[in-house]
Amino acid sequence: MKVNKITLLFLLIISSQAFSQINEEKENGLFYKISLASTLTINKEYTLDQDDDTGPLINPSALFINNTIGYQFDKRSLLGLNFEYDWHSQQGLHFAPAYLSFQYNVIADDDNMFIRGGYGTLLGLGKSFEKGNMYKFGLGLQTFDDNFRNSFLIGLDFTRKRFGYKTLEGLSSVSIFLEFMLF
Repeated sequence: MKVNKITLLFLLIISSQAFSQINEEKENGLFYKISLASTLTINKEYTLDQDDDTGPLINPSALFINNTIGYQFDKRSLLGLNFEYDWHSQQGLHFAPAYLSFQYNVIADDDNMFIRGGYGTLLGLGKSFEKGNMYKFGLGLQTFDDNFRNSFLIGLDFTRKRFGYKTLEGLSSVSIFLEFMLF
């Protein structure tokens, strides 16, 4: 009889430990996000004739690599500090934006639909980098892995950069982004 009580107690402890290890959905805390984005332009010299060597119909014209460290307040709102490298190949311009961003999940479900915006400065890291300021607006879709911790984000961003002498020059672009978020 004593052995049965000890066995029963042991099974209760083991089962409580097993159920306590179920991962709950994390709704707030620190996150890290890495992003790759590109703007696309239409090749004006493209023809349907395959004999011409005019290249593809759509060409990438800029590349953006972004790292974000941030905090998610709840299921809907996130605030991030972003450090980015932008290369606009057609114009031959390099930018190093540092900016704050805010994301709001309009639809917070198994997959999130979101809008986001950001504002910051273009760091002059050397002679080849332009100084100025920038802002960004975007929308996209966030899909999660099985345990709702890590996710992929895909969408469109509109970016406006002001730079040059007294920030008189400007560059606007619409980019397609793909991001991976660790939570």
